[in-house]
Amino acid sequence: MIKLNIKPLSANEAFKGRKFRTAKYDKYIKDMMLLLPNSLVVPNDKPLSIFIEFGYSSSLSDIDNGLKPFIDCLQKKYNFNDKLINELNVRKIKVSKGYEHIIFEIK
Repeated sequence: MIKLNIKPLSANEAFKGRKFRTAKYDKYIKDMMLLLPNSLVVPNDKPLSIFIEFGYSSSLSDIDNGLKPFIDCLQKKYNFNDKLINELNVRKIKVSKGYEHIIFEIK
């Protein structure tokens, strides 16, 4: 399992309307490219199973808020198509402010 100490970004925070990324999303992508390990190799020709845990400090956060931005970052970093994801296990937990995180595993 890999733990990233970054607050999950919601799809609402990522886009202005339908097509325009926000400055906050651009920063999130840049931060994620630095945080995601270079040593991870993700096959781009086999079905993938992904486990994700989002640690949110707000109990109002929906479980799926961080999915699209995070999966987009995984695709960008590891050069795979998300159509290969055939299993997705997502969990959210409540954490104290300042301890937001994402834990993930790709199989």
